[in-house]
Amino acid sequence: MRWLCIVILAMLVGTPVYARKKAPPDPLFSTHAAYQPFLKSLAESTQQDLAALEKIFSDVRLKPQIIRAMSRPAEAKPWDQYRSQFVNGKRVLGGVTFWDDHAAALLRARKQFDVPESMIAAIIGVETVYGRNTGSYRVLDALTTLAVEYPPRSDYFRRELEQYLTLAQEHALDPLSVKGSYAGAMGIGQFMPSSYRKYGIDFDGDGHPDLWENTADAIGSVANYFKSFGWKMGEPVVVPVEVKGEETRESANTGWATRKSVEEWQRRGVVLQDSQWPQTEAMLVRLDTASGPQFWLGFNNYYVITRYNRSLLYALAVWQLSQEIEAARRSAYAEK
Repeated sequence: MRWLCIVILAMLVGTPVYARKKAPPDPLFSTHAAYQPFLKSLAESTQQDLAALEKIFSDVRLKPQIIRAMSRPAEAKPWDQYRSQFVNGKRVLGGVTFWDDHAAALLRARKQFDVPESMIAAIIGVETVYGRNTGSYRVLDALTTLAVEYPPRSDYFRRELEQYLTLAQEHALDPLSVKGSYAGAMGIGQFMPSSYRKYGIDFDGDGHPDLWENTADAIGSVANYFKSFGWKMGEPVVVPVEVKGEETRESANTGWATRKSVEEWQRRGVVLQDSQWPQTEAMLVRLDTASGPQFWLGFNNYYVITRYNRSLLYALAVWQLSQEIEAARRSAYAEK
C-alpha cells in the first residue's frame, strides 16, 4: 500500500519521490581560488584586521542565482511591460497611503530639500513597495559574489564591498546579518553602501541614520540624494515628443553629455506640444514598446532620477508613478 501511494504521488507531480534530491548549498567563498589574496587585499584597503575578516568571510557563500539575475534585469523589458510593473493601481494606492502615513516627514523633506513628496514616495514605492520588500539576500554574499564572479562590474562591486565593511564597522553591525537586494542595495530606499555613507542622514534626530527600519530617515535620505545631484523644484522633468528624421532619432539615448537646448532639438526635427523652455537643455530618449518606439525629451530633473538608477525606463516609471500618486491623493482629498 505504501509503495502504491508513492507511485501515485510520483505520477501526479511528474518526478519520482525517491529520485528527488535537495539542492546542494551555494559554495563557500573560502573554497574559491581567489579567497586568500582577495581577503588580504581587502584587509589592506579597508584597514581591517585580516584574522577578523577571515572569521567573517568563512561563512560567506557565492550565489550563482545573483549572476543569473544580473544577466536578465527588468530594464531589458520593453517600456510598456516595464511600466506596468511599477505604474499600476496597487502602487498608486500604496503611494497615497504612504504619503498619508508619513505626511509630516515628507513635508519637512520638501521644505528642507525642495524635493516633492510624490517623488520621494514614488522612489520608495518602486524600490521596495513602500518598505515592504527590502530584499532577502545577505548583502555580504551579494557584494562578494559580484566582486568575484561578475567581471563586467567587479571593480564597482569590490568598492561597494569595501564601503559596506566600513559601514558595518561604523554602525556596529554584524556584516552577515544585513539583507538587501541581489545587487547589494539596502533598506527602505535601497541605498548602495557608498550612497548610504554619503547621503544617508539622521532625519528624525535620534542620533544616527537608520535606513533599514526608520522611515523618516529613509525619506530624508532620498530627498538629500536628489538635492545633492541637482534636483530643481518646479523645473520640467520629461515630455513626450515626435522625431522627424533618422539622423536625429540616432541621437537618442546617447546620454546627458549630448544634451541640447529645446530650441536646438526643434531645429533638428523634434516636435513637442509645449515649447515654453526654448533654452532649457534636454537629452533625447527613446523607449521601445510593443507598438514601436516612443521618444521623450528628458531635462535635468530626469537626469537626476537616473543618478538613483541609470535606467531610462526606471526614471520615467518613477516620474509617472509620482504624478499618478499626486493626482490620486488630490482627488481623494477633493472628495472629502
